[in-house]
Amino acid sequence: MSKRLRSSEVCADCSGPDPSWASVNRGTFICDECCSVHRSLGRHISQVRHLKHTPWPPTLLQMVETLYNNGANSIWEHSLLDPASIMSGRRKANPQDKVHPNKAEFIRAKYQMLAFVHRLPCRDDDSVTAKDLSKQLHSSVRTGNLETCLRLLSLGAQANFFHPEKGNTPLHVASKAGQILQAELLAVYGADPGTQDSSGKTPVDYARQGGHHELAERLVEIQYELTDRLAFYLCGRKPDHKNGQHFIIPQMADSSLDLSELAKAAKKKLQSLSNHLFEELAMDVYDEVDRRETDAVWLATQNHSALVTETTVVPFLPVNPEYSSTRNQGRQKLARFNAHEFATLVIDILSDAKRRQQGSSLSGSKENVELILKTINNQHSIESQDNDQPDYDSVASDEDTDLETTASKAHRQKLLGKDAN
Repeated sequence: MSKRLRSSEVCADCSGPDPSWASVNRGTFICDECCSVHRSLGRHISQVRHLKHTPWPPTLLQMVETLYNNGANSIWEHSLLDPASIMSGRRKANPQDKVHPNKAEFIRAKYQMLAFVHRLPCRDDDSVTAKDLSKQLHSSVRTGNLETCLRLLSLGAQANFFHPEKGNTPLHVASKAGQILQAELLAVYGADPGTQDSSGKTPVDYARQGGHHELAERLVEIQYELTDRLAFYLCGRKPDHKNGQHFIIPQMADSSLDLSELAKAAKKKLQSLSNHLFEELAMDVYDEVDRRETDAVWLATQNHSALVTETTVVPFLPVNPEYSSTRNQGRQKLARFNAHEFATLVIDILSDAKRRQQGSSLSGSKENVELILKTINNQHSIESQDNDQPDYDSVASDEDTDLETTASKAHRQKLLGKDAN
């Protein structure tokens, strides 16, 4: 962590002491018990990280700390601050409440139903409201007021909004102004660092032109976050983006052995996927990697006799109502993959992501190229250094090998100060 948590900090959901987790997209710190509920909601609702035992980009942690210290929780509990809510019997959870159903019901109402968020007056056209909010966000990101921008995002402002008059996005504005914490917040809500403005420049270009070198480097990391996270999960290393290395593709230790016919067919099917379906699959595997890693950290840091129960385990990815039932079923089936099968899938995705990126530099429509780049969080300008052979790390592939242990070792190495970057 960038600094030691102050003893006065409490869980945003139940006011319990010494919270050890953060909900990144909500800008709050939460305790172990409340975290068990957050994890069951899914990343589309709450993106959780352990404050000490999960690697943090320093500016991302600083963004969450700033939001927490500036009262971001009041955004999610707006109506509960009204004295009338106490009179009506509405209250937030407290540390003595049971996780189920008390804390769980409150947390779902707070973040999933947004039951306590300030509501805007009803408008005939919601798209007009979203456009107005997005324009306010576009103006606000040039300042350091993170909580204002989070409030706008909570009300429906779009992080990737392209301003028709200005010809750019909020991330362009934040990058030009050197607002690295605003850039972190926008990225958490889906802003794409590879988006071009009306003059063909990306947020990375503006950060570099303004001399905001730390911001520029961080935006490049965000562009490659998906493939970087998959590679780190398998081998505990990330590419050296500063020197033009944008991919690490691990190799199975038994790669000399013939692949089974089933594995060959699966790889061929993956390569034949449309760009859109490949994007969805890559995102789903990223979410499954996050679930497995977070699950390992959560289980390792709990009092198993008291807190680890069937109701606190997250055995597969929670349903995202924005996805089709077919996609949700496919996402949940990822949890059935054993270590060897899942490692093979991750490697195939990394390999095909690089293949598609290199292919997009040679041929394809503008729309397809942009979709591929958005899919794997890559730069619009493909650097020549990346056309070299990728670096390989060997991954143990014996079916009895526990890849979760490999990932845990990588985490421990990083926590001991061995930088994976």
